[in-house]
Amino acid sequence: MKLFVVAALSAIASAAHAGPLTYDQALRQAVANAPGAAATRAGIDAAGADARAAGSLPDPRLSFGLDNYPISGPPAFTLGGDNMTMARIGVQQDIPNLAKRHAAQAQARAAITTAEAAQASRLRQIRLGAGVAWIELAYAQRRLVAMDRVLTTLHTLPTTARSAVASGSARPAQTLAVDQSIAALEDRRDTLVADVGRARVMLARWTGVPAPEATGDVPAPDLVPARLRAALLRHPDIQTADASVGRVQADVDAARADKRPDWGFDVAYQRRDPRYGDMVSAGVSMSLPLFTRTRQDPRIAARQAAASQAEAEREDTRRALAADLEAGLADHVMHHAQWMRARDVLLPLARQRSELDTASYSAGRAGLLDVIETRTALADAELTALDREADVARDAVRLTITYGSEDR
Repeated sequence: MKLFVVAALSAIASAAHAGPLTYDQALRQAVANAPGAAATRAGIDAAGADARAAGSLPDPRLSFGLDNYPISGPPAFTLGGDNMTMARIGVQQDIPNLAKRHAAQAQARAAITTAEAAQASRLRQIRLGAGVAWIELAYAQRRLVAMDRVLTTLHTLPTTARSAVASGSARPAQTLAVDQSIAALEDRRDTLVADVGRARVMLARWTGVPAPEATGDVPAPDLVPARLRAALLRHPDIQTADASVGRVQADVDAARADKRPDWGFDVAYQRRDPRYGDMVSAGVSMSLPLFTRTRQDPRIAARQAAASQAEAEREDTRRALAADLEAGLADHVMHHAQWMRARDVLLPLARQRSELDTASYSAGRAGLLDVIETRTALADAELTALDREADVARDAVRLTITYGSEDR
């Protein structure tokens, strides 16, 4: 009894904090509250910050020195004994070639594109998780309501059975059969209650809403295959693959830029003994990529091979997505046909059979066990129809979010 009271209080508390969510609200809550979405936004900010510095000149270098300090002869170890001894302060600036700087900017842009594609992919996963979780909860709630409706009608049968036994029109064992059937359905109801609990936990995991309740209409299961196929090239996985191709192509350009000379200049002020006067020096330097066959060319070949690999992986990703889309569309057609058959054929037949057996029992031409059997079959038909409808809705959500545009 104590455990029952605790469970009842927990259920009341959960209901008090329940958050009703429509399908669209669940998607918005998931995107707004998901930690993964914040992480990907931070990644874009980081890539953008790096891009602002890409291609800029390296920091200049400040140098100090003492030039031509004598260590032998008459002026040895003196600062003013020789006219070439001087204290020097200078500035040096390296200037990478323009192709290298442009390649660095292209690499930074590719990093931003990669981060944006990662965000789009993560947001799509979040919306998909929330959408499927909402569908699971919505239909778990509907199955539970359907089971409760069947049990409500069956709970009237024990009284009817006892009256029939008392009047001699039924055997005492039939009363036990009624109780057994109700107990079996109660077991199934417990499973449905657990399904509701699991689905609620999953929806809370995606939305952050405690004890959510699925409310409102289920999204329409209609799909437009041509529109999904047309949107395939905008899929985040394709965008990620495109970003990878752009990144490795920028790496190829950067490797090729190493074959061009880099430049640099330096300016120095040199202070001597006042008897000789001060001096200024300036110079220009240039790198000499003379051994390209053993240095730059192998790196260029490696980057080109990586570019070929990225392009092949992009095509593999496109083919895999196209195949998954077509397989998903085929499953959707199958599930839709099965749902229509369950809704328009099997369920009406089960309902008609139950009504006929109930009428026959009232007229004394059928037994109580026949009524129990047909009502149990009706419950099975209702749950089957809901299961098949859930398959169709799940397919529609998965295909629309995975392959459709971001606003669906």
